[in-house]
Amino acid sequence: MIAAPEMTVTPWMWVGFLAFIFVMLAIDLGLFHKESHRVGAKEAASWTAVWMTLALTFGGVLWRFEGHQYGTEFVAGYLIEQSLSMDNMFVFILIFSAMKIPSALQHRVLFWGILTALILRAIMIFAGVALLNQFHWLIGIFGIFLLYTGGKLLFNSEDEEEGADTQRWVRLLQRFIPSTPILRGHRFFWKEDGSGKWVATPLFITLILVEFTDVVFALDSIPAVFGVTKDPFLVFTSNIFAILGLRSMFFLLAAAVDRFAYVKYGISVVLCFVGAKMMMEYAGEHAAVASFAKDRLGMEQLHISPLVSLAVIVSALAISITWSLIATKGAAPAEPDET
Repeated sequence: MIAAPEMTVTPWMWVGFLAFIFVMLAIDLGLFHKESHRVGAKEAASWTAVWMTLALTFGGVLWRFEGHQYGTEFVAGYLIEQSLSMDNMFVFILIFSAMKIPSALQHRVLFWGILTALILRAIMIFAGVALLNQFHWLIGIFGIFLLYTGGKLLFNSEDEEEGADTQRWVRLLQRFIPSTPILRGHRFFWKEDGSGKWVATPLFITLILVEFTDVVFALDSIPAVFGVTKDPFLVFTSNIFAILGLRSMFFLLAAAVDRFAYVKYGISVVLCFVGAKMMMEYAGEHAAVASFAKDRLGMEQLHISPLVSLAVIVSALAISITWSLIATKGAAPAEPDET
């Protein structure tokens, strides 16, 4: 199979995108979230709409000036990352609950967590690009891994295991990091009055857990995005837009977590589809497989177009979300945490 050419990206495009991101983060923290406060469902929905509008506008700009293939690949990658972030959010809810972090302080943890995630995701993405260029057979391994992850998500319920894992990680971190069990406002560190030693507060322990969880989930999401585009710029920008909307999505989901009981099935379908797509494309590069596909199946190449990929991803997510909302209609909303 002949790989699609990568988009021509100038250094100024990278600089412009990064500058835009930092300006938006500065506005977010410095203007709208300067003071710690509980983020309500209405505010979370507004910011979720803002970030999604910006992402889809960016995709529209790519479609207009770079062609429909790149615009479609970006939107598909963004939706994959956004959908997998929903599963990530449920784990974040467990972490905040286990650490007894009040709603007013959760935004601070997520903000600093996202700043670190931007750097870690960039490293993982460019490392992934380098590995795929050097060892192209990894695309098949990624496909198998995504199929396994999608199947595991479909058949296993891990909420209790994740809660127990959170407690184990907390105890491990507290063993190596001097800490206090007492919250000290919005501070990550506190100087004890008696000993004069600096200790980590529960807020910092929570930040480490959130960062670790994001890295673990990135091991699923980044290979999944590589399944729809190999272009570093598209993989990076789709990841970053999804991460930037992560905080507002968290508060939106936290307010109605029980209404999305069946979304994991849609996420599972997306992972399995992308995994199968990656394996098909890798298999299609072998002459015997390509010959069989052409002679017996009438297919010139084992390749699923970006538009078909986008249609499958949107359908899986739309059906699972609609199914969840209908099945849980009338469910009582989650009680806000005012502690």
